[in-house]
Amino acid sequence: MSKVERDWYDRYMMPNYAPAAMIPVRGSGSRMWDQEGREYIDFGAGIAVNALGHAHPQLVAALTEQAGRLWHTSNVLATEPALQLARRLVELTFADRVFFSNSGAEANEAALKLARRYAFDHHGKEKNRILAFENAFHGRTLFTVTAGGQANYREGFGPLPGAIEHLPFNDSAALAETFGDDVCAVIVEPVQGEGGVIAADKAFLETIRRLCDEHNALMIMDEVQTGVGRVGALYAYESFNVIPDILTTAKGLGGGFPVAATLSTADVAASLKVGTHGSTWGGNPMGCAVANAVLDIVSDPAVLQGVMDRRHRIETGLCALGEKYDVFSGVRGLGLLMGCMLTEPWHGKARDLMYAAQDEGVFVLVAGASVLRIAPSLIIPEEDIVEGLARLERAIAQFCSAGSA
Repeated sequence: MSKVERDWYDRYMMPNYAPAAMIPVRGSGSRMWDQEGREYIDFGAGIAVNALGHAHPQLVAALTEQAGRLWHTSNVLATEPALQLARRLVELTFADRVFFSNSGAEANEAALKLARRYAFDHHGKEKNRILAFENAFHGRTLFTVTAGGQANYREGFGPLPGAIEHLPFNDSAALAETFGDDVCAVIVEPVQGEGGVIAADKAFLETIRRLCDEHNALMIMDEVQTGVGRVGALYAYESFNVIPDILTTAKGLGGGFPVAATLSTADVAASLKVGTHGSTWGGNPMGCAVANAVLDIVSDPAVLQGVMDRRHRIETGLCALGEKYDVFSGVRGLGLLMGCMLTEPWHGKARDLMYAAQDEGVFVLVAGASVLRIAPSLIIPEEDIVEGLARLERAIAQFCSAGSA
């Protein structure tokens, strides 16, 4: 068989992505290797997906064991891994019921549909307005991209679903002014990931919870990126002590294998009666088996504390680099979801810095034009942190030198 070439992407795939020139072929822990054998430190974890790094032995064992038993049944049958995972999620969270799907977008789609259906069942069809926030990201389906607060992702896909309104993030006054009895739900990220790694204020989330209670609306917490230990708690709502009615989780839940879930209270879940919603691969036995193994590890308090310890180590290094090269004005976010804000001379150049980092053998992400995003494995070893920061420094030095020239 001929060698797979990067230009095959341009020849055979739709042009909605712009992948790197290299092609990764192997990963282990927080390191990856490309076709040429070059090694990279992974500070991006597949956009906060590879919560336990690449090819974690317990996840490989869970997947391999399940692959030898049962791959797929569809949802006309309930499988052991899905039932085990549902029970685990209920036991570990506020929720009473779980719906499985394959991605964060699908989990949010289900959450929004559930909220509309619950309002219809209990209050009538006029209670249908959904409040969301500017710069939010909730997925790429037509419903979720409309709920998202970034207009460029919606452009050209109309007509869009109606009765969705966007408000300034972290603005409790604007929220209170806009709220009404026709609101059926508010959807919010505890940390806006794609929107710049901006954490919600505790008072803001408390205001959402209070107004939802006062107006018989549902609070949807989008924890697709913040969930499964990413912020140092199993789910971020615990850090804020604000309990939603519906929560969505994906990304890190499968540690790299596609699996997602929508969680809710029993009262809310009752509106998804037989036939009202579905997902062909949702609850796939292999995905659920891997997710069970992920939760075995991530729910350990020592692992969650390790997230905070690693946050401190990486943030200290990033702040030192920012000060040395005058490239970062600060580091924000929670846990191992970090956003490095570029200083004014470098505004709009986060992607250039990301490419410079890749050239030096370290993968990082962006969150908008002026924020570098760091989201490594939750268990990234100390030596990989040290080496990754060293490579990032070389990239920053080259980036700043080229920019000055």
